[in-house]
Amino acid sequence: SNKELEQFAYVASHDLKEPLRMVTSYVQLLQKRYADKLDSDANDFINFAVQGAKRMYELINGLLEYSRIIIKETEIEEVNIEEIIEEALFMLKVKIEQKQAIIKKQGDFPKIRSNRIHITRLFQNLIDNSLKFCKEKPVIEIGVEKKDGNYLFYVRDNGIGIRQEYKERIFDIFQRINPREEYEGTGIGLSICKKIVEKYKGKIWVESVGEGKGSTFYFILPEKF
Repeated sequence: SNKELEQFAYVASHDLKEPLRMVTSYVQLLQKRYADKLDSDANDFINFAVQGAKRMYELINGLLEYSRIIIKETEIEEVNIEEIIEEALFMLKVKIEQKQAIIKKQGDFPKIRSNRIHITRLFQNLIDNSLKFCKEKPVIEIGVEKKDGNYLFYVRDNGIGIRQEYKERIFDIFQRINPREEYEGTGIGLSICKKIVEKYKGKIWVESVGEGKGSTFYFILPEKF
């Protein structure tokens, strides 16, 4: 039944994209052609529809990526973690510069056997999460150490922190613990991280002293998968 559910998630998210794309296109066309002919209430309603369609599209993309991690066969190769981190930082270059974030790296990053796309996405999601939930100038430290024949990685920040009761919940799909108006996102990023780590027989968790005290996301990956 789990396999059927995974297949359903993939098919549903994939098939929903086309009608949603059509709805979005026509609403945006309506906004473009008639904005100056409608009153402020009508323009607000159209804007709400555009924003809602955009959010639904993001949710569908997230669900599609989540289901792909579960279903798709994984191509395993030797991956240089140092290069992976640099690639993830490059993908987030604009956001890092906008927030004037300081990025620090600690430890000798290894080469492990895994899937390059998955591990890049894992680091990118965690770093992006740290950037998103920092009200002040972000300081993000990415590190690694060898532990019991495995590698313990971490992404530490000086962000808003996490209350004790939310430490497990944040990894559940579509779960949000902060207002959407204040912090963007779909609630899928960390659940994708968890699914990737579990795919490699690893473990992921978060530690935080509390609200306003920053967070450290830890994950363990084996040297070989």
